Amino acid sequence: MYILRNKGLFRILLIFLFLALVMTFSACSKEDSDPEKTEQPVEKEKPTLVFADAGWDSIQFHNYVAQLIVENGFGYKTDTMSGSTPITVAGLIKGDIDIYMEMWTTNVAETYYPAIDSGEVVELSTNFDDNAQGLYVPTYMIKGDSERGIAPMAPELKNIMDLPKYWELFKDPEGPSKGRIFGAIPGWAVDAMLSEKLINYGINDTYNYVSPGSDTALATSMVKAYEKGEPWVGYYWEPTWIMGKLDMTLLEDEKYSDELWNDGYRSEFPPVPCTVAVHKDIPEIAPDVVDFLKNYETSSALTSEALAYMQDNEVTPLEAAKWFLQEHEELWTKWVSAEVADKVKTAVR
Repeated sequence: MYILRNKGLFRILLIFLFLALVMTFSACSKEDSDPEKTEQPVEKEKPTLVFADAGWDSIQFHNYVAQLIVENGFGYKTDTMSGSTPITVAGLIKGDIDIYMEMWTTNVAETYYPAIDSGEVVELSTNFDDNAQGLYVPTYMIKGDSERGIAPMAPELKNIMDLPKYWELFKDPEGPSKGRIFGAIPGWAVDAMLSEKLINYGINDTYNYVSPGSDTALATSMVKAYEKGEPWVGYYWEPTWIMGKLDMTLLEDEKYSDELWNDGYRSEFPPVPCTVAVHKDIPEIAPDVVDFLKNYETSSALTSEALAYMQDNEVTPLEAAKWFLQEHEELWTKWVSAEVADKVKTAVR
């Protein structure tokens, strides 16, 4: 009744309420539109990239070189997955592993190349392709070593086929009517290849092919002979720390050809391209890392140098990678932008 009798006052109250509501909504709208208070989109977190660790020193070294650059230069987290070569290659194909820094392609040809053809794996670059394997002798046997007082023992020893002339230098203590050649590691495919090669060359007529038992025993036999300045001939390969530390000469062989190789391995061992490969999803997930890895290229000599540093200084592959990044800035800074390079240089100082 009171309200009906005071219509004018009621209208005034309604107007004030309306104005108050308008001012409130207007203030809220202004606050919401304030650019300083607008929520900014959250940057998507970068994935963790998994590297393959197939167990040997050189792949671990190259992993850490790449990981230091990927983590500090591009801001990704990294991890490694360990396993044998077949297991890690299968992991790359499946996608459990993202990056393979040292794929010995010929050794895994039956798995690797079909994965490339199917698109499951993408090959980005060749890490190095100047690796070698075969029969080595200490260089002082051919050229001597004046600093150590060692005269040349076999100055004309250059080729595998020269070995019969010098068998007495390498006399086998357990069979002194022949020389001794230290063979490859039992169970390795190259062991059977080398044994057949020496038979086909007729070198087994003057030499015993002796199994070293393990890679450690083979390396030990070489180092002991080298330190004493004694004759030694046997199988080895590079890159390895020994080849980075000792002055060894690979004996020449017939130039490689498919025809000779398929006819009882009657030629030098073919070089094995060691590539950098990634799972098919990585070019989309981490295109900046892929661009970097496309430029990744070292050499057998550089890798052996790093492994020798690791051995001489008793440091881990990680420490060797940091040393490499400090020692060879002129090389790796070409793989990345100046901005990325500066970040990595700061991190490894």
